Amino acid sequence: MEVQYLELCKQFNDDELWSKIKDVFSTCQFIMGPEVEAFETSFARLCGVPYALGVNSGTDALFLALKALGIGDGDEVITAPNSFIATTGAIVASGARPVFVDVGQDYNMDVNLIEPAITSRTKAIIPVHLTGYPADMPAIMDIAKKRGLYVVEDAAQAVSASIQGKPVGSFGDIGCFSLHPLKNLNACGDAGALTTKSEEIYHKLKMLRNHGLKNRDEIEFFGYNSRMDTVQAIVALHVMKSLPDVIQKRCGNAARYEKGLHELAPEVIISPREKNFSHVFHTYIIQVKRRDKLAIYLADKGVRTKVHYLLPIHLQKPCMDMGYKKGDFPVCEAQSKEIISLPIHQFLTDDQVEYVVSLLRRFYS
Repeated sequence: MEVQYLELCKQFNDDELWSKIKDVFSTCQFIMGPEVEAFETSFARLCGVPYALGVNSGTDALFLALKALGIGDGDEVITAPNSFIATTGAIVASGARPVFVDVGQDYNMDVNLIEPAITSRTKAIIPVHLTGYPADMPAIMDIAKKRGLYVVEDAAQAVSASIQGKPVGSFGDIGCFSLHPLKNLNACGDAGALTTKSEEIYHKLKMLRNHGLKNRDEIEFFGYNSRMDTVQAIVALHVMKSLPDVIQKRCGNAARYEKGLHELAPEVIISPREKNFSHVFHTYIIQVKRRDKLAIYLADKGVRTKVHYLLPIHLQKPCMDMGYKKGDFPVCEAQSKEIISLPIHQFLTDDQVEYVVSLLRRFYS
């Protein structure tokens, strides 16, 4: 049986969507057309905030968030070392220095390690809701409030994840989302979004993404070009209608995996989850013994897997030049040697999930 890690083409196999995209070429409103504002209104409602903005990537969302908060040269921003490189890249691009803290068994920032990492130069915390599971935002917000720090949520993988019903992207000063085609809520190329509860931050972000323009002819400050293309807004709006079903299907797939794999411990470890934390399963990551041999075995049987992420950020060359070294974050480093991402997408059949489970059971029998 073939089990693809992704089924991207199926995401866009929709005549209604193609008709809407075709209309853009009639109006020629290719950038910041009316659909962008419609997307922003719907996305703000989805995230439980008064303001949302569409931008051209999740990476730009992170960068613009830091610039809007005045973070730059000489500042430090605390984050986790096991995210995609974009999180740290945005910090560096802003002029600030990334400061890493290790992670817990849920792959998210260990909140007990945040305060020891705070210095007089610390200006913000960027928790990453990795895999679609929320970081401990109540604890992080308590620390930030006590220490006078901004919080920028990297919710690139976690749209609609929540804690006690409160969506990610509504806890911190700014929430940052990716609408990359691999995400649960996707566009058909690079696109992203920002959320905030602050009217002041919203208006600053609105100008930052559009060259700093306050009207057609005048700028308030020098900004950037990070406007959302109309086509991306059309696709995201279309996909948003089916997002609850997408998440429900992914959660169902995860439940089937866990029912079939829980007896394989300690060879297979499923990360713990808090009762009131809602997971949306952008990825389904487990820790396994003999990871590389398992990946080869599964591939030979037609099952495609990934590793998110093979090399922790602090061990990438630019960060080692900052003074980071192997052994600095032992939990993250140990996990990177054992994590594997199984297919979790919404187009999987029950038979395909059971097939993957049966292969893992056979491999570890």
